[in-house]
Amino acid sequence: ALAVAMCSMAQGNGKGYEIERDMPLFLDSIKSELTYPLAWGNSDITDFDTWRATARDKMIELMLAPPPRANAYDMKVIAEEKRDGYTARKIEFNLTRYSRVTAYLLVPDGDGPFPAVVALHDHGGHCTIGKEKMIRPFGVDQAVLDDSEKWVRDLYEGQYVGDYLARNGYVVISTDALFWGERGRKEGADGSKFANVAGNFMMLGRNMSAWMTFEDMYATEFLASLPQVDAGRVGCIGLSMGAYRSWMLAALSPVIKAGAAVCWMTTTDTQLSWEHGRESGGFANNHIGIRNYLDYPHIASLACPNAMYFVNGETDKLFQPHAVKEAYATMHKVWDSQGVGDRLRTSLLPIGHEMPLSVQRSCLEFLNSSL
Repeated sequence: ALAVAMCSMAQGNGKGYEIERDMPLFLDSIKSELTYPLAWGNSDITDFDTWRATARDKMIELMLAPPPRANAYDMKVIAEEKRDGYTARKIEFNLTRYSRVTAYLLVPDGDGPFPAVVALHDHGGHCTIGKEKMIRPFGVDQAVLDDSEKWVRDLYEGQYVGDYLARNGYVVISTDALFWGERGRKEGADGSKFANVAGNFMMLGRNMSAWMTFEDMYATEFLASLPQVDAGRVGCIGLSMGAYRSWMLAALSPVIKAGAAVCWMTTTDTQLSWEHGRESGGFANNHIGIRNYLDYPHIASLACPNAMYFVNGETDKLFQPHAVKEAYATMHKVWDSQGVGDRLRTSLLPIGHEMPLSVQRSCLEFLNSSL
């Protein structure tokens, strides 16, 4: 009788269902309740430093339990290769007390210390490689190299972002996010399993997207600890999920002084809507409960007063230009309110979901001027 009653309640709207296109029929009602009370300008906190500390604390709280920090990095160089103006090293180090990871580390020729950049790889529904999307791999199977080079041709106009930055004087590190590359599934790469893994994390009281951000913060701290690095000049860069990771990292890590984020910025109102569809990134950029306090551009604004560069594409099918402009306007209000409007640069360019050579060049120029 209870089951019959519950079914009758579910069919009370006369449609016989309450989920459409993976969204609840009451989506608009929920969105109308999202007032973002902790956003700068919405919050009753008027001192910027106090606001930023309060908002960061709320973010960290909602990111759930972080992975435990490693007791020591215990870095080892596995292999190295001399390249044009820099040396590529494959290293391993303790990222957390749970995970010892491999990474690529590029170090320019010379004495240093050098400015440094954390190169954050994309999602793309392609998880056979991670760090190899940002730095040209070596000492790998031909299949891995072929995979890497094709990916870079398709999304980065044939140029590895990390190698480009290293040739121009930056120490660069790139690690695999959990689920990608050498940190993938024993059973083999399968992007459709990401939600299952994220769900298992939730059962353990953890958030997989937040786990990624925490690990990015730890990798940044590791990079800043290296003797070749000027710890006061550390930045980050990424495309797509890498861009999301970049502005999240810039928002939450005090080590980051400048960040470049290409093709990931929007508003929840548009990104999750009947007109434009559901957020396709899913659990890779989902922090439980944060929408009750802050939207995407509000979180990114926690990077203020540091330097940030956002690029989005006019023909990027994942992010609607009007929502990008709205998010940009929200962030500009924050930087302008602190008298540092010149430290925020935003561009909406005639590109798709990609990071072509022209954008890489503008990112380099931005990092040069900021770091």
